[in-house]
Amino acid sequence: MTGIPIIDHWHAVPEAWRGGVVALGNFDGVHRGHQALLARAAGIARAAGVPMTALTFEPHPRAFFVPNTGPFRLTLLPAKARLLAEHGAGAVLAQRFDAAFAALPADAFVREVLVGGLGARDVVCGYDFTFGARRGGNAERLREAGAAMKFGVEVLDPVMREGEIYSSTGIREALRLGMVEEAADLLGRPWEIEGVVEQGDRRGRTIGFPTANVALGEHLRPRFGVYAVRAGIEAQGRLVWHDAVANLGRRPTIGKLVENFEVHVFDYDGDLYGRVLRVQLIDFIRSEMKFAGLDALKAQIAADGAAARQILAAAARAHPGPF
Repeated sequence: MTGIPIIDHWHAVPEAWRGGVVALGNFDGVHRGHQALLARAAGIARAAGVPMTALTFEPHPRAFFVPNTGPFRLTLLPAKARLLAEHGAGAVLAQRFDAAFAALPADAFVREVLVGGLGARDVVCGYDFTFGARRGGNAERLREAGAAMKFGVEVLDPVMREGEIYSSTGIREALRLGMVEEAADLLGRPWEIEGVVEQGDRRGRTIGFPTANVALGEHLRPRFGVYAVRAGIEAQGRLVWHDAVANLGRRPTIGKLVENFEVHVFDYDGDLYGRVLRVQLIDFIRSEMKFAGLDALKAQIAADGAAARQILAAAARAHPGPF
């Protein structure tokens, strides 16, 4: 649960959301660039005493236009909404991106969605924001529309790090290379996979390393291999983080062809089936390997667990307190 109200169509915007500040974007990852935009929108809303709504799109437009693109999402809607709330949004319009919405002309998007649906007082977007059918609208066109229709428009310049623009694309590239510390620096926090724990083949229990099989869904697949991770498990109404080690891949030693994300939570014996697990990738340990047999696999799993404990202990010393 995100704790923030979410609706999926501008036709259904409640009156309480109207007349406020609208932050516009796909917000995949809610990285440091997005955070700067959200902070600016939240500041305008606070000063004016009005609500702030984040307007984003589900599914991601890329998945609509290129349906065979493969999993690429950094954040699925529950995580994205939670992060938007953490950075100032009071509500989320996760606009359903379907054929009808994709065909909406740019002028109609402004007139019907921003003005008619949200009654926007102010709109904040990034320099590269495009909208409307065939990307017919851009930031400059939005400024012109705001002047004509009497709502404020603020366009944020690129947010940079050492000459590089913070971008979801850069984070995806880092994760595909297993560079999870680089991804965390771009995001402002460790990257997470959040999913339901599904029934697996229980093979881990037979070799002394029980694992939680976390559904990957539409999450980007980072580099296959073993990671030092932290697993967030809800207990008595709050999230508790546990040190863990995880394997992402196809488990070539036992001949599996399906991608699995298996998490072994250290010193934990509770039942996790059917529960949602949040898993932070802290560091990459090694690439996926094929072993000669189960004995070699067990020895390597034990070594991976020891390496993960060391990595996580060092990370805790370097960054005390919650992540």
